[in-house]
Amino acid sequence: MGIQLSGTVRLPSVEINGRLTGRFSGLAWDQDEKLLYAISDNAHLFHYRLVFKKQQLVDAIPVASYSLVNKKGKRLWPRDAEGLAIVNGNNGLKGDSELIVSFERAPQIVKFTPQGQWLKQYPLPKILQNPLHYANPNAALEAVTLHPTWGILTSPERPLKSNSPTHITIYALNDQRWQVPRHPAPQSSVVAMETLADGSILVMERAFISIFRPLIISLRRICLTDRPSTDVEHAPKLALSEQVAEFNNTQGWNLDNFEGLTHHRGNFFLMISDDNQHPLQKTLLSYFKLL
Repeated sequence: MGIQLSGTVRLPSVEINGRLTGRFSGLAWDQDEKLLYAISDNAHLFHYRLVFKKQQLVDAIPVASYSLVNKKGKRLWPRDAEGLAIVNGNNGLKGDSELIVSFERAPQIVKFTPQGQWLKQYPLPKILQNPLHYANPNAALEAVTLHPTWGILTSPERPLKSNSPTHITIYALNDQRWQVPRHPAPQSSVVAMETLADGSILVMERAFISIFRPLIISLRRICLTDRPSTDVEHAPKLALSEQVAEFNNTQGWNLDNFEGLTHHRGNFFLMISDDNQHPLQKTLLSYFKLL
């Protein structure tokens, strides 16, 4: 394992400003505001204060919630929010943070304020615009991250119908793209991405078929080549794909449906599970160090 676990807390389902916590699919850490943002599938945005003791995560306290709204200020629809990234979250200034959210079902990437106000919609590459190009409506833009060279990067949860089913593809908004083999676990799917300090990408994949089969969460470090392709069928493999960690619930790991990932500070990261607001599932927030 290329990580060191530094605490996991179970977040209870509570109501904040009339919105029920849970169903989290994306995370973003705001260093300037000392806030953790968590986006839910139904497009609610929650703010958390984190509590640490000796670099161990011991609690996360919800302090605010907002609903994402459209350009007219009305509740966003469709609401299947998935990926989350932050702009200006670590520039030493307060009050200028912005959040980038990717969506499934109606594939789109939109910028919001931390209070859920619509700021801007980004144009997608043509191949990502049509919902019919995706494996299914619930397998669209699951992950998003902000890269210092390539700008906004995104990835569908599963390969597009026109792509190789054995590879995942990372897209820049200018239609440049990179491919890498999927994690070998059956039905392994991209659920989150985070850009590291050296420009490589930490990709989280989740493999789940049924409660009678293993649940596997994979973390891989991917280095992007400097010569990406715009040809779907002949996109080059990535220069490097390194397995960082693999969690398998049949090997004693206390896992749930992990979907969100964000950098905290230094080599520390946070990941969160989606409880689907189901009584048999849990919202787990885990803190770990990348070794």
